[in-house]
Amino acid sequence: MERSPIKRQIIAMGGGGFSMEPENLALDRYILAQARVSHPKVCFVPTASGDAEGYIQRFYAAFETLPCEPSHLALFRRTVVNLEAYVLEQDVIYVGGGNTLNLLAVWQAHGLEPIFRKAWAQGVVLAGISAGSLCWHEFGVTDSRPGALTPLACLGFLPGSNCVHYDGEAERRPTYHKLLAEGAIPDGYAAEDGVAMHYVDTALEHVVSSRPDSRAYRVARVGTEACETPIIPRLLD
Repeated sequence: MERSPIKRQIIAMGGGGFSMEPENLALDRYILAQARVSHPKVCFVPTASGDAEGYIQRFYAAFETLPCEPSHLALFRRTVVNLEAYVLEQDVIYVGGGNTLNLLAVWQAHGLEPIFRKAWAQGVVLAGISAGSLCWHEFGVTDSRPGALTPLACLGFLPGSNCVHYDGEAERRPTYHKLLAEGAIPDGYAAEDGVAMHYVDTALEHVVSSRPDSRAYRVARVGTEACETPIIPRLLD
């Protein structure tokens, strides 16, 4: 099977995809289209949801209608012996939403960070929604801890900070601005629901959306305030 040249890619979604818009799989089709083969192997990683069975079933219900070979990697009920071999066989790693703090702890326990980094370097597309978006950045704004949104140090494959559900949850935008203004997290990008930010190497190269009015934003500290610059995405069919 002929493969396209290797490039490191991460597709970070603020919200949307099969888990939020089962009737609109535009973002999921976009992710598959970035793979190096025409019929990619796509592995769903539902760690952040505690490997919720319903979430896994929704993944298969969606991706079995798409031109790909779907599978999932469960860690709470792990059956895969050689994680590195399994991950490197994939063309797309698709990380689901849920608790980012728990996701990072479980991945560390299973030694997944260096495996995902190796896969990324070898051309496997890394993608994810919500927690599956935050995890790839240096810092994320998370609701993983009870009580309030807080900053969380993540894997750092991508520089800067990330905020998801920017329009879908009322406290996300003001909290992100507050943390930036205080210097608690570095400058970064925010994405509304339905928006995917596509990084090549570590630079943001494309922004796409499944919704006509959704946006991404570059958000940076200027003096003692956070200032945002909207990014108009390309609307997917």
